[in-house]
Amino acid sequence: MPGSVRRDPDSLKVNFSLYDAEGAVTVSYEGILPDLFREGQGVVVQGTLEKGNHVLAQEVLAKHDENYTPPEVEKAMQENHRRPQRADKDTSS
Repeated sequence: MPGSVRRDPDSLKVNFSLYDAEGAVTVSYEGILPDLFREGQGVVVQGTLEKGNHVLAQEVLAKHDENYTPPEVEKAMQENHRRPQRADKDTSS
């Protein structure tokens, strides 16, 4: 989404929004983003889903385009293709 990427000029912190057919989440990440990271480009984010549809990301992987996916992104997508569990819900029952 245009304008959704917000970078902290004094650190490696970045916030951005991800959109799909199910809705949107806001992502917070601190680290070096992939060279191919761009608004409107596909990404895979691994992290913790917190309250308010907010993801605290530990890793951000960028897709090249819709026709090619790097092997590490494909692997991460396959390993993590499940419905996310919210951090604010007890899943131990």
